Amino acid sequence: MTEPLVITRITHSCHLIQIGGLTVLTDPWFSQRTFYHPGEPIALQPEALPHLDAVVISHEHYDHCDLQAFSRYPRKDVPLLVAGPVLEKARKAGFSNVRALEPWQSARVGDLTVSAAPGKHGVYEVTFVISGGGRSVYFAGDTLLIPELHTLTDRYGPLDVALLPVNGLHTRIPRSRQVVMNAEEAAELTATLRPKLAIPQHYAFTGGTVGDTLFLKSDKDPALFVDAVHRLVPDVPVKVINPGEPLTITP
Repeated sequence: MTEPLVITRITHSCHLIQIGGLTVLTDPWFSQRTFYHPGEPIALQPEALPHLDAVVISHEHYDHCDLQAFSRYPRKDVPLLVAGPVLEKARKAGFSNVRALEPWQSARVGDLTVSAAPGKHGVYEVTFVISGGGRSVYFAGDTLLIPELHTLTDRYGPLDVALLPVNGLHTRIPRSRQVVMNAEEAAELTATLRPKLAIPQHYAFTGGTVGDTLFLKSDKDPALFVDAVHRLVPDVPVKVINPGEPLTITP
């Protein structure tokens, strides 16, 4: 019997994924600093998190790898599956069970399989397919759209959920360049992967008035992704989740 799948958005790209009877946290972010604001509430703090069976961290940027705040989580032996550059940072933050995964490597955590897939961003990044209990979730961190991502279902089978960044973030310094897929590109990937449900993430983020004016450019409306998916692949449903809102996916 397939178990229910529950996804709770904390903020930005930080989610709780309850899958196969276990709970996985993605890309922890629990605080704010200059030029880094989630643009939406942070639904939970580390002390209020439920028991975690695993944590995945796609890359070392603070808004995805807030280890200083996350170190308040009491279980320092929780398994962390991370991009290579995060490994030593996580150990220095006090976490004792940390493993780096390269693209196409997998690790077992209880009855779950966590598989790293390629990513491309301003720094080294991996993305993740999390499978267990007859369910499978793709967590895309804040990658650009790259050709390898179109092969995910060939490698890992059908997906129940795809969590995809959609804001098309551009950095203006030292030159303007795109570092995150935009709504149209995320919809293109959705059309290839054909998950049972697509969920946008990484859209409300803001650098504040000064940061957005001088350094960053992005689309902050997830409706752009919703509209693009409806246009490109209308039979795949899309759900925008508010922080703190648990979404239960049943057969």
